[in-house]
Amino acid sequence: MAAVSLPQKSTTVRKNWKLSLLRSSFAIGAWLMPGATLQRAFRLFGTPMPGGRFKAHTAELAGASVESLAYGHEQVTCYRWGDVDRQPLAVLAHGWSGHGLQMAAWVAPLRRAGYAVVTFDQIAHGRSTGCRATLPLFADVLARVTDHYGGASVLVAHSLGGAAAMIALSRGMRCDHTVLIAPAGDPLDAARRFGGFVGLPGHLSARLFEDFEALTGIDVDDLQVHRSASRIAGRALVVHDLEDREVPWCEGERYARYWPAATLLSTQGLGHNRVLSDPSVLAQSLSFLGGTPVGERVVSSPNLPFGFA
Repeated sequence: MAAVSLPQKSTTVRKNWKLSLLRSSFAIGAWLMPGATLQRAFRLFGTPMPGGRFKAHTAELAGASVESLAYGHEQVTCYRWGDVDRQPLAVLAHGWSGHGLQMAAWVAPLRRAGYAVVTFDQIAHGRSTGCRATLPLFADVLARVTDHYGGASVLVAHSLGGAAAMIALSRGMRCDHTVLIAPAGDPLDAARRFGGFVGLPGHLSARLFEDFEALTGIDVDDLQVHRSASRIAGRALVVHDLEDREVPWCEGERYARYWPAATLLSTQGLGHNRVLSDPSVLAQSLSFLGGTPVGERVVSSPNLPFGFA
């Protein structure tokens, strides 16, 4: 046991030391050079964690055909199972710092249900090229991949992939059934959480999206759930764990509240990532795709953008 625990402890110590150093540098920089520190934070905010790339390159392909799709100057790596010309298509969309094969648990159940399946690595993620990404880019790449394979009957999206799915669907991408797993719903709160994680003072965290809006030309408020979800026609199942520490349950609840044909399935004890491959979640999601009512309807009010009606 000692031989196993020592490297784990050493790794934890190294990670904690690096995080402490990062937080100290942001705290000092915010005092001495606030403008440069804000720029540095913005670059880091848009840069995925490198571990996802390693995991993507070492993940089992599970019989997938690997294909490359051009997106501007970048290349998007796609993974395909089944015949997209003869079978209805299910598209799987991963979240921030994730990768397409992270959603491999969905492939076999969807194939048994008669679907061809496609997942992919977002720009700057997995085996795809690029160094930085944004939520609007996530949505554009998702729409591009889906269109390339002829359109999706089913869309399964995790975390920031869920937010990207909402934006793509609200802009005209069509899909009969959508399953959102722990979807991120509040970019402003995400910026606050990021600022707290790296030690960026609150007054600078609030300004993170100034550069984002200048870069994309998009008002970040337009990316809020209650601005877009009400325009989506297809059915949706929102799955969110009550103990999710990365994206709070209330953000998933907000999707179910404002998406006209959505229901909410709450889990407990699965957190942000294990919910993605939990057998019960998979089974209930497949039941939803088959037409069985799953989850609870959440009442909405146009005068109450947040909280319970």
